[in-house]
Amino acid sequence: MMYAVAEYGITNLKGKCIAERAQALIGLAHPDFREGLEREACENRLTPRGFF
Repeated sequence: MMYAVAEYGITNLKGKCIAERAQALIGLAHPDFREGLEREACENRLTPRGFF
């Protein structure tokens, strides 16, 4: 997948590492859910601590 599109925007995922992809996709989520998604990304080791 190269692009992701959601109600809150579009992002290009090409060439990004897993942590950068997670950050970009979380940025497309509804603002009410972003904090929880960031926490879950860290808990599931998709992103290093302090990445967000």
